[in-house]
Amino acid sequence: MRVFPKKSLGQNFLVDRNIAGRIIEALELRPSDIILEIGSGKGELTSLIAAKVNKVYAVELDKRLQGILASRLKDHNNINIIMQDILKVDLGGLLGIRGKVKVFGNIPYYISSPIIEYLIKHREWVREAFITVQKEFARRVAASPGSKDYGAFSLFAQYYTLPSIVFQINRGCFYPVPKVDSSLLYLKFRDKPAVYVSDEGLLFRVIRSAFNQRRKTLKNSLKGVVAQDKIEGFLLKHKKSPNSRAEELSLAEFAGLANTLLS
Repeated sequence: MRVFPKKSLGQNFLVDRNIAGRIIEALELRPSDIILEIGSGKGELTSLIAAKVNKVYAVELDKRLQGILASRLKDHNNINIIMQDILKVDLGGLLGIRGKVKVFGNIPYYISSPIIEYLIKHREWVREAFITVQKEFARRVAASPGSKDYGAFSLFAQYYTLPSIVFQINRGCFYPVPKVDSSLLYLKFRDKPAVYVSDEGLLFRVIRSAFNQRRKTLKNSLKGVVAQDKIEGFLLKHKKSPNSRAEELSLAEFAGLANTLLS
């Protein structure tokens, strides 16, 4: 049965075999690996991965693909096909005591952020992740201070992971052809957060407030959230301009600001 990509699910099937090969190579698969695959599609990459690892949990939302997956993967006894929304999967319950997983996924653009948030929420069970996402989104996740791509989500992701862009993927490598190019984004999950803060909730509240009005100076964007004398004292101590904006501060500096508020 031929299954056409479903626009409502954001499906773009990878059809370029050279890129598939590059992805498999980038994953650096080992016989001991436990893989969580998000969005197995028709199972082409799933079968290649399964041949090299200990176990694959293949998660696919589209029920139309269940028969195709079962048929294509029938010769692999180390694959557990899960027809479910990844955001509703109890990862800890699924894995039990098997250990941490390596994640791979060709992610629909519209749920890139929720999937990264899901993986961070379940970071106890995740060692690293390789996900194909929209190129601009990958740049946001891996962005450095001072970049136009740098924002609140950059800091959130970098607090818990070490992100990097492995390589770019031309839009023509997918069917149907999307309107934008993609990137293979790598997330190495940290053993502990990148910086120390007394209150994580406060840190991210400050970051979100600062970037909600990113064109304003920190003193203006954080008005009502942080006392003006605290901001001025922090900027002076760190030799920052009184007109500094959110994109000029590193994660460590935001952590310092958040800790200052509790001192």
